Amino acid sequence: MNVAERAASWLAGDPDPDDRAELSALMAAAAHDPAAAAELADRVGTDLAFGTAGLRGPMAAGPNRMNRAVVIRATAGLAAYLTQCQVEGPVVVGHDARRGSAQYAAEVAAVLRGAGRAVATLPPRLPTPVLAFAVRRLGAAAGVMVTASHNPAPDNGYKVYLADGAQLAPPVDTQVAALIAAAPAAVEVPRGTGAEAIGDEVVAAYLDRAVGLLEPGGPRAVQVVHTALHGVASGVFRRAWAAAGFPTAVEVEEQAEPDPTFPTVRAPNPEEPGTLDLAAARAMAVGADLVLAHDPDGDRCAVMVPEPGRPGEVRGYRRLSGDEVGVLLAEHLLQHRRIPTDGVLATTIVSSGQLARLTEAAGRRCVLTPTGFKWLARVPGLAYAYEEALGYCVDPAAVADKDGITAALLIAEMAALSRLHGLRLTDRLDALAQRTGVHVGATRTVPVSSPAAAEAALDALLAAPPSRLAGDPVQARDLREIDDLPPSLGVLLTTDRLRAIVRPSGTEPKLKVYLHAVAEPPFLDLAAIRASLAALLDEAGDQLQRMITR
Repeated sequence: MNVAERAASWLAGDPDPDDRAELSALMAAAAHDPAAAAELADRVGTDLAFGTAGLRGPMAAGPNRMNRAVVIRATAGLAAYLTQCQVEGPVVVGHDARRGSAQYAAEVAAVLRGAGRAVATLPPRLPTPVLAFAVRRLGAAAGVMVTASHNPAPDNGYKVYLADGAQLAPPVDTQVAALIAAAPAAVEVPRGTGAEAIGDEVVAAYLDRAVGLLEPGGPRAVQVVHTALHGVASGVFRRAWAAAGFPTAVEVEEQAEPDPTFPTVRAPNPEEPGTLDLAAARAMAVGADLVLAHDPDGDRCAVMVPEPGRPGEVRGYRRLSGDEVGVLLAEHLLQHRRIPTDGVLATTIVSSGQLARLTEAAGRRCVLTPTGFKWLARVPGLAYAYEEALGYCVDPAAVADKDGITAALLIAEMAALSRLHGLRLTDRLDALAQRTGVHVGATRTVPVSSPAAAEAALDALLAAPPSRLAGDPVQARDLREIDDLPPSLGVLLTTDRLRAIVRPSGTEPKLKVYLHAVAEPPFLDLAAIRASLAALLDEAGDQLQRMITR
């Protein structure tokens, strides 16, 4: 079918009157406006990709956007998969506070009931880790969380968890995608009623488990500034914080309550520059020991620490990298015997090599996976995992995914224990560096127009890699051809001094460049070594960004 035929076909099967009106207006404008014609072609030329654990994209009419019709057909495909595989049990449904999330979650429940599936709906506007916990807690066949996590405000998404409590992963994602493609038009999908509304009991059980991770009677003296970045983490975080016995956290009031417009930030992603400025300013005002920031669905946690100035003064707050927090948490758990002797620690190929060195020194096993918790959560014998994008899994037996709430509790415990001994988290990082090397990372993002454009850029980089990177000879490898790893789209570039991985984002139209360098101990001047490695990565990052952009 051509663009006009695809648009007309989708229009006929869309049950939402507002979306039909929107698409009809765009079709009319496309007849005489090239920009509208291009927009129409993008909206109907393909279906929204069923990729990283599900769907994610801008909310608008058409098959390549997030809307009621797309959600209905996606749920019909998921229901067909569960029936085909004879997976027993209810499906748990939750949602965040984004525009459209409550309506999409209601459609998910109705379609599953129409397919004869039992449905349990969580209380509204909860963090994603509670949904992941509930899947296992309730013995569910699957879970659906309506959320776009840290994506821009116009986006929404649909995240699927399987019965093991972990995110959807290959080959199931392609099987479900095929069943979605075979689903009837949204207006023809049966809907039902009778979903069971879950009360507070699952949240209470989640909180009991989370607080139980801490040492009873351990130190709690730490002053924290917290921000939920206009997302849904604040309520559960406050309850966990109080139950654990920490002093009341200072909230960034402008960002404490859910707001789908995210009015105080350019992007609700704690990795983005400037996103934590309000939290840093509040921390300066109250002299906080720590800043904890959750992304909008509460599955990631950013950490900021004071930067000392003159004696007794703080000159500002800096965000620790995901690698820094991930290795600190691993050391904390190992030191306090919270990881069984046969427990496996894991991180991804785009993280630093410091975790592997730490686990080797401790006589433990470290496993590397492709990016994403859909891989990390399925490592056999997993006891702890992290990814550099601020995701930490500290209790995989309960939440087989990244969990910003439980991570925040353990980070605060670690900070309070350090404070008791007159140390800061940065002191612990320095001590780790003297044992396992200075590991410095950097990340660059390069926007692209589509997943196809990202793949084309990677193919071009692999076909003609740079002969030198930051002045050193380069070896290039296709990530899909690396032994002992599931195939993963991306390019690995290595020199004697650094490593770079270029891969597409799983959630947004961009390429990501991950750079790492390491220096071996001992060190007399850690700051100078870190600055030297950072300059090396800046040079390499600039070079790669120019190549990809061209």
